[in-house]
Amino acid sequence: MNIVLPGLDENAFCRLYDNCREDLYRYAYYKLGSREEAEDAVQDCVLEAWRGLSGLRRVEAFRGWIFKILAASCNRRIRGIIKEREKKDAVRQQEMPVAESAGEQAERNLALGQALAQLTEEERDIVLLSAVAGLTSAQIAEQTGLQPGSVRSKLSRSLARMRKHLT
Repeated sequence: MNIVLPGLDENAFCRLYDNCREDLYRYAYYKLGSREEAEDAVQDCVLEAWRGLSGLRRVEAFRGWIFKILAASCNRRIRGIIKEREKKDAVRQQEMPVAESAGEQAERNLALGQALAQLTEEERDIVLLSAVAGLTSAQIAEQTGLQPGSVRSKLSRSLARMRKHLT
C-alpha cells in the first residue's frame, strides 16, 4: 500500500478510528434507523478507509474524511434497502392487492427519528454531521458543496424545526 502520510501505520489508523468510532456508529444508526445496518455500514466504511488511506493528505482531516466515506456507505445501503422494499412491494401487490394494515405502516417509534424524518435529506445530513460527527460548518460545507454560511443557516433552521416537532 502506498501511504502518503509517513508514520500512519495500522496502529495509528486504529487510534484515529478509535477517537471517532462511537460517533461513526451513532451517525450511521440515525441515518439508517437500524443497529445491524449501522454496524454493517461502519464496518464497510472502515474497510474502505483502510484501503483508501493513500487518499488522506492530512492526519487532521481524518475525521471529516472518514465521515464522508461513511455517508457514502450509508447512502449505498439506503439505495439497497429501497430496492429490496420495492421488490417486496411488487411481489406483495401481485400476490394480494389488499391495502397494508396500519400496523405494517408504523416504522418509527422514536421521537428523535420522527423529528429527523421531518427534514430533507440534505438537512438531515447537515444535522447528523454536526451533532453526531462533530464536524464544523466548514467541514460540512466541504462535503456537501455548500457555503459555510449556508450550512450554518440550514443547521439552525433544521434544529428549530426538530425542536418544534419534539415539543
